[in-house]
Amino acid sequence: MEVFNKAKAVKLRSHLDKYLFADDDHEKVRQSRNSSSRRAVWFVEFVEGKSNAIRLRSCHGWYLTATDEAFLLGWTGYKVIQSVPDKDYYWKYEWEPIGDGFQVKLRTWCGKYLRANGGTPPWRNSITHDDPHTSATKNWILWDVVAADALESESPVDFISTRSNMSALSDESVDWEPASCVSVVSAASPRPLSSKRVSAFFVI
Repeated sequence: MEVFNKAKAVKLRSHLDKYLFADDDHEKVRQSRNSSSRRAVWFVEFVEGKSNAIRLRSCHGWYLTATDEAFLLGWTGYKVIQSVPDKDYYWKYEWEPIGDGFQVKLRTWCGKYLRANGGTPPWRNSITHDDPHTSATKNWILWDVVAADALESESPVDFISTRSNMSALSDESVDWEPASCVSVVSAASPRPLSSKRVSAFFVI
């Protein structure tokens, strides 16, 4: 939890040396090697009244959300997406950081963990929340937390507009995947949920 106390914005690096990435459709999340993209940055918000819970907000203004929808029918993993704040489902945006050496696990509202999947499609680069079921997958729920530069006055919309020269094609080509369509983020992006914001950041 200490690293989140000191960072206003972070990047989360998986066991595959890829980063948690917020796609431009404002819904999907995945892994990407493009650590320089704004879509690899997540703003940290503390949950009021809870000392061990955070929210992670993408550069689009949507929150990292652990759903109760199966990733694939018949499998145990559940979808993780970006979603618009909804006060009726606030707990789905909350994550509990648990230290594990120099890394962290992020536990969801249902006791499972943010997991970076490997293997062949459709698992490749996917993100779910699940438990490690074998010793081979026990590291899949471990994340390196890297502090990211973010100006105090910077909003999610500013975060994109200041880097408008960064194309979706350059992001996708790093992982040798088809490029996704770039969407425009309007000024009507959802406002952050009421929270206690972190006031300082550090650089590793």
